[in-house]
Parts: sequence; structure tokens; C-alpha cells
Amino acid sequence: MIVLLIIQSVVVSRLPLLHGTADIILLVLVAWALQEKVKHTWIWAIVAGLLVSLVSAAPYFSPLIAYLLIVGIARFLQRHVWQMPILAMFVATIVGTLIQQSLYYVVLQIHGTPLPLNDSISLIILPSALLNLLLSLPFYALITDLANWVYPVEVEI
Repeated sequence: MIVLLIIQSVVVSRLPLLHGTADIILLVLVAWALQEKVKHTWIWAIVAGLLVSLVSAAPYFSPLIAYLLIVGIARFLQRHVWQMPILAMFVATIVGTLIQQSLYYVVLQIHGTPLPLNDSISLIILPSALLNLLLSLPFYALITDLANWVYPVEVEI
């Protein structure tokens, strides 16, 4: 997670679309949560949320809440849309990005940061969702391979 956070902070944040950026930690958490044999997804969401809370300018603990909600959505989709995991990845990515960015917007409004809603949606939320959607398929493939390596299929003789 620390390596992903460094890549997120150093590389991905420097490649915005309008003012929105991709969130590779979100993509990894969603792809990991969609793997059938993976355990400890909630722990990874907590670790990622706390790490992002420490280094991010986002209001404290809002990344933790967002990542826990996103993992919950991904686990729900993994149980109910198990025949089409790619569709579940796309849906969880879009819904998760919208939840995360909306939560950040609401928390910033509560803290007194005046942000116009139309500009926030058109310049930050939707471009972030598009970037996350574009990167979701490669991350799903990488995380699926990683999950198969970490949790190999047992062969019955």
C-alpha cells in the first residue's frame, strides 16, 4: 500500500484530466475486493484509508470512510454479480469514485471551503470517474493475477 501511495502521490497526481485525477489505491482496493478467494479486504481498506489520510489534503478520516464504503460496495457486487466480474469492476469503480468525491465535497463544505457544485462535478468528479474507469481494466487484470499468485488454486487428485 505504501508503494501505491507513493506512486499515487508522485506520478498519478501529476497527470490530471481537467482537475480530476485517477485514484489507483481505489482501483486496487476494488479489484482486490472483487476477487473471490481473497481474504482481509477490510484490513487493506483500513490501512489504505489511514495512509491516505496521513498524506492527503483531504479532510482527515474521509479517505478511510470512502475506502470502507467502496470495499463494501465491491464485496456486495462480488457476491451478487459473480458471473461478470468485469462489469462489477466497472460499476464499483464508477460508483466508488462518485461516492468518494462526493464525500470529499460534502466534508469540505462542512469545513467551510466554498466550492461551486457545478464546477466540482464537471471539473473534478466526472474527470476522476473517467480516468478511474479507463484504468480499471488494466488494474483488474493485474490484481487478478496477483490474487491467483497469492491464493493459488488447489488441485484435487
